[in-house]
Amino acid sequence: MLDAIGLDSLDQLFDMIPPEYRLRRPLAIPEALSELELTTHVGALAAQNQGADSRPCFLGGGSYDHFIPAVVDNLASRGEFYTAYTPYQAEASQGTLQATFEYQTLITQLTGMDVSNASLYEGGSAVSEAVLMAMTVTRRLGRVVVAGSIHPEYIQILRTNLANLEPEVVVVPSRDGMVHADDLAAAITDDTAAVVVAYPNFFGQLEDVEGLVATIKAKGALSIVSVDPISLGLLRRPATYGADIVVGEGQCLGNPLLYGGPYLGILACRETFVRKMPGRVVGQTFDRNGKRCFVLTLQTREQHIRREKATSNICTNQGLLALRASIYLAAVGPGGLRKVAELSTRKAHYAAEKLAEVPGLSLAFPGPFFKEFVIRSTKDPVAVLAEVGRLGYHGGIDLGRWYPDMADAILIAVTEKRTKTEIDGLVEAYRKALAPTN
Repeated sequence: MLDAIGLDSLDQLFDMIPPEYRLRRPLAIPEALSELELTTHVGALAAQNQGADSRPCFLGGGSYDHFIPAVVDNLASRGEFYTAYTPYQAEASQGTLQATFEYQTLITQLTGMDVSNASLYEGGSAVSEAVLMAMTVTRRLGRVVVAGSIHPEYIQILRTNLANLEPEVVVVPSRDGMVHADDLAAAITDDTAAVVVAYPNFFGQLEDVEGLVATIKAKGALSIVSVDPISLGLLRRPATYGADIVVGEGQCLGNPLLYGGPYLGILACRETFVRKMPGRVVGQTFDRNGKRCFVLTLQTREQHIRREKATSNICTNQGLLALRASIYLAAVGPGGLRKVAELSTRKAHYAAEKLAEVPGLSLAFPGPFFKEFVIRSTKDPVAVLAEVGRLGYHGGIDLGRWYPDMADAILIAVTEKRTKTEIDGLVEAYRKALAPTN
């Protein structure tokens, strides 16, 4: 290859890279392996991964081990969907466009909002896109207020997206696992574009979302509510309490954990804001023969009609995962979704009650919660979780990684998949991990 491009050495190839950024150690690449040897080696490496199916999974924090009906894999793996996974250009197939239209319809039914886009990358980017959208609607560029009880990584993503833009990101700390309306009101100024809250929040707590949204509206800012889609089988739809924009992580709707991605970003809003939405919207119309057909009604991105006035640089969407979400929602139906939400809630409350009885553990926050809750440990959570893992359970998430003041706290999620036997086993594993050492 060096001969073909007229160079003498690798050093010459990398001359344009400043020396301080070059690799300073030998690569130490071993001798080439045969196909059989390489397959065996890679298989051994892969076997070290611990997936959610390797042991009962009580992990949460935005990624959840929900049951996926077989029909989701069966339909989504069809070649026509796999190979045309996103409506990228106007000539996208009618099948792909119709599937996206059905997804948008289901999301609006789920949230109660007027319109949904064709999906975004994942929940974190959906929050950022919603904030950018709110800025174009309100024309306020002073600040963006964020509840400290939303996912901490969503806040990090938002800070990154706004790092070189005018608005200041103001995070309102949570008290007892929730943000209070008076604290939120104090942070909202006349130049605040939007306020982001979560329901349920990152800790699983159910805040007074109606009161928070009313506080936001009274200040003239737009309310952005981040939701768990599964919770909408049981909790009120965001439109009923006045949300302006709804975002969420759609992984829980028929998509596996996938080692953290790719995932599915949900964004829905009031019809008034439709021309400010990021991404694209598929619409329904009729062809010249009077037959129903589907088109890309809006695609307000920089490569298309808006150019430099584009609302977003989003140039694709998670079409295949949105398809899976559509199949999941159609398969379980409203009754099934309610049952998933109810089972997750009841099982989470049972687990919380039993764990609170373990010496050395206590519930961190009062008040209602959905399928996640926080416990505090008298022992180092990192060591406790390691021992619980050794005993055969994905036992939860150490919250100290994000919150220095919660270095003793563990976030635990319980979905409809978890059985009483598994929950009781988790409790016993924690009991052993917290037992005094001799």
